[in-house]
Amino acid sequence: MSELRTAVLLVATVSTGLVAGLFYAYACSVMPGLGRSGDRTFVEAMQRINVAILNGWFAVCFAGAPLATGAAAVLHLGGGRPALPWTVAAFALYAVVLVVTFRVNVPLNDALAAAGEVDRAAGLAAVRERFEARWVRWNTVRTVAAAASFACLAWALVLHGRLAQAAG
Repeated sequence: MSELRTAVLLVATVSTGLVAGLFYAYACSVMPGLGRSGDRTFVEAMQRINVAILNGWFAVCFAGAPLATGAAAVLHLGGGRPALPWTVAAFALYAVVLVVTFRVNVPLNDALAAAGEVDRAAGLAAVRERFEARWVRWNTVRTVAAAASFACLAWALVLHGRLAQAAG
């Protein structure tokens, strides 16, 4: 059972870390870089990014992270108690990521897509104005929540390893 706990906790940690890193990359480079571009470039690039990110690799990590974290928490109910509160905290923090993503960022992405092709869209400055600052602000929130979730899982992994080492 200890090997299964370790494997599931490791999958949760890695998948959450990958999602946190993705959001961090947006916060540190993608959005600041696009922020320096013109309205047409900004809107077109974000529309294309929003389509490109809907792929299997992203979906596996984005959806797999809370599933694996929840499974890790359940597996730690019977044993490995030191890791349990950290795993539960990670799950709660990732829930923040999901809520922000589905209540704020996705609707903003959908509104950006609804503006249409940039060659035919009117008022690109207004489209950008309604999108950029709010999307960036809430991406920062989900970046912090995802990074904190990752940190909790990393610490849970350390505690789990210590427990396994002491038992072995």
